[in-house]
Amino acid sequence: MEPRDMNPSAIERRSMEIIDAELAGARITLAADIAPIVRRVIHATADFSFAGTMRFSDGIVDRIRGMTRSGAAVVTDTNMALAGINKEAARRLNLTLACLMAEPDVAEEARSRGITRAAVSMERALGVPGPKLFVCGNAPTFLMPLLDRYEACAIDDIAVIGAPVGFVNVVETKERLWASGIPCVTAMGRRGGSGVAAAIVNALMYGVGDASQP
Repeated sequence: MEPRDMNPSAIERRSMEIIDAELAGARITLAADIAPIVRRVIHATADFSFAGTMRFSDGIVDRIRGMTRSGAAVVTDTNMALAGINKEAARRLNLTLACLMAEPDVAEEARSRGITRAAVSMERALGVPGPKLFVCGNAPTFLMPLLDRYEACAIDDIAVIGAPVGFVNVVETKERLWASGIPCVTAMGRRGGSGVAAAIVNALMYGVGDASQP
């Protein structure tokens, strides 16, 4: 079958129809609040296993959307995750987007202490005032300072998208995040990635206020 040229909106619409049909064929029913998020992750990855591995804290969708309405800071673990977030939707919601990984003094501190830049980034991000959405798509060590501090003393006005990918500390960190009680969306197991994390952010932004899906 020869491929056909289609405009972007038609391609996306057809992709979502295929996703819905395959989910229905597998007898997978998603709750209404999480369905757009899981569907967008599948759209970004072509991996239907996320329908079974994604976990959502109670009320997390409303919580994060409420944070976006209040102009929360969105702090990512990598510039790749930051690059995947829809900037126009974020602009309409007056969100602050940031990644501290590439800051020269972050790298210097990480070298001097023998820890990762991601861990130093989180330590600094915790000092950002106001509500914060932490987005992790690559480095599980980004989440460790947050988990340590939260377990010692619960922190208000935060939420986490935890979808690091890989083999070292990934599964264990996600399990710790899920067990911690921190409001979060996570993808259990080894799978994840910056594209997955960004897709979750985008799905949560779309439909809030005038940050409609492009």
